[in-house]
Amino acid sequence: MTTLARYITALNRGLFGLAKWLVYAIVALMLWEVVQRYFLSHPTSWAPELATLVFGPFFLLGGPYMLHTGGHVAVDILSSRASGGMARALHLAGLALAAAFGLILLWFSLPLVLQSISYGETSYSAWNPVVWPAKAFLPLAAGLLVLQALADAILAFRAEDAA
Repeated sequence: MTTLARYITALNRGLFGLAKWLVYAIVALMLWEVVQRYFLSHPTSWAPELATLVFGPFFLLGGPYMLHTGGHVAVDILSSRASGGMARALHLAGLALAAAFGLILLWFSLPLVLQSISYGETSYSAWNPVVWPAKAFLPLAAGLLVLQALADAILAFRAEDAA
């Protein structure tokens, strides 16, 4: 089980490692738009929308790995004062809440993505791109969040057994 937990964490680390490079694409798109709009007086209809569509995967794929590293904002009034078994119990409770959130997000977002694919949904803008590829990252990230919460729980139990 520990090996599986480490593979899940490695997968999320790798996806985050790839996704973090998307910020450069977003910056390039916005820079292109600024140059086109203010220096060439020829704004684009697609650059701001594409930057928005790229931001979704950038943001979403970071969540599962941030759960593992503890990079999320946390209110640790109790956990900062807890030690031993209580600290572990609070950690596991937080992982259970993260998994529940991921499952709920997965449950509600997957049908919306499947509907978007079946309808060939577009953004209805002047550029009018297909939006399901960007929407598909929501259930994917939710599933990865659930897996990471389970992986961290496994690692927490293994650490408890080793202690």
